[in-house]
Amino acid sequence: MFKKILVANRGEIALRVICACKELGIPAVAVYSVADQHSLHVRFADEAVCIGPARSYESYLNIPSIISAAEITNVDAIHPGYGYLAESAYFAEVCQTCEIKFIGPSPDSMRLMGDKAEARRTMRKAGLPIIPGSEIIKDGSGVEAVAKEIGYPLIIKAAAGGGGRGMRVVENSKELERALNTAQSEAQGAFGNSDVYFERFLQGPRHIEFQILADEHGNVVHLGERECSIQRRHQKLIEESPSPAVSDSLRSELGERVRTAVRSIDYFNAGTMEFLFDQEGNYYFIEMNTRVQVEHPVTEMVTGIDIIKEQIRIAAGKDLDFSQEDVVLRGHSIECRINAEHPETFKPSPGEILAYHSPGGPGIRVDSLAYTGNVVSPHYDSLVAKLISHGSDRGEAIKRINRALGMFVIEGIDTTIPLHQKIVNHPSFIEGKLSTNFLSQMREGEKAKV
Repeated sequence: MFKKILVANRGEIALRVICACKELGIPAVAVYSVADQHSLHVRFADEAVCIGPARSYESYLNIPSIISAAEITNVDAIHPGYGYLAESAYFAEVCQTCEIKFIGPSPDSMRLMGDKAEARRTMRKAGLPIIPGSEIIKDGSGVEAVAKEIGYPLIIKAAAGGGGRGMRVVENSKELERALNTAQSEAQGAFGNSDVYFERFLQGPRHIEFQILADEHGNVVHLGERECSIQRRHQKLIEESPSPAVSDSLRSELGERVRTAVRSIDYFNAGTMEFLFDQEGNYYFIEMNTRVQVEHPVTEMVTGIDIIKEQIRIAAGKDLDFSQEDVVLRGHSIECRINAEHPETFKPSPGEILAYHSPGGPGIRVDSLAYTGNVVSPHYDSLVAKLISHGSDRGEAIKRINRALGMFVIEGIDTTIPLHQKIVNHPSFIEGKLSTNFLSQMREGEKAKV
């Protein structure tokens, strides 16, 4: 096992990794920007190193500074969390060159799956269905013919992207040129790569993903699925496991196809296969995330498996000590992402937290770095906390998340808690009638009542 691990991230995921290290008896090193000097991940790490100013590209994305911190603290592994450098094949290669273990997949796997268009081709060869779409679009030549063949509406996606950036829905040919230019510009700014591709746009699909773990010896398991359909601007708001739309037989069928696909690319460590389900129940592979996900807690709650600790064990060369038959989903779990944003406009709301109370009670988990007096910085992602419930069934999980939302106190800034309360009390949510259009339809219904 590793003697010391550096956590190359911030926020709740940095603290989450530190917790796993403590349980494994491994000292953890935190890195932080000047803006995060009073963060809890700095306080609870065994050591901490300042790596630069507030701006991410001068600190959390500054590879030389992170490697320097790793070398002066004499670590032998780095956990990247999610975001920032978690899917950087270049960073993983730098770690290898410096003889520091990168706790994640191989650089080759990250490059293969990081190119969304190439990932589609690879997974199609591995037997997973994909949504009809195009090859890489580099400029505007011939795009009208490509779009016509796919059919409208279509969606433009960044080849190197994720998180809803570099993504535009196009309803007709008149919108195509402007949407393409906007998507390419946004992709270039977000990922340093303007390549995009087209896909047929599915109306009102469900977004469902499978969590996998694979060791370096060929053992692969899936940990069931997560429903991630409650979104705004292609960014997830609420996740749950298992999905109300997935039967035991479908879980078994698709899970086995996912395991086969993962083996076909010699993948190891944690990863997530993402799918869209159309209204007829057909499913299509859309992308693979080669890292731990924000929503991993719901899978941990229903399986009892600590995904972060498994990542560390796998990176240390150990075999998975459980098989697919050992994975049993018990009960139901729901996660709400609590962001420092206005609940109606989603305008960011940085500032000092004047009062903070974290809810508890049976079946409640909170992953957060917030505390009274903590300042939510305008420099970073607006996620303040992840509120997770677990119940014996979906009904109990909904009641518990609703109760906990009502007992969650965060004063001094706006948060999305009121929005989450509306969602989890909505009849369609309670009935499990979910789609990526849920939020817009809910708001249209509210306007119609006025």
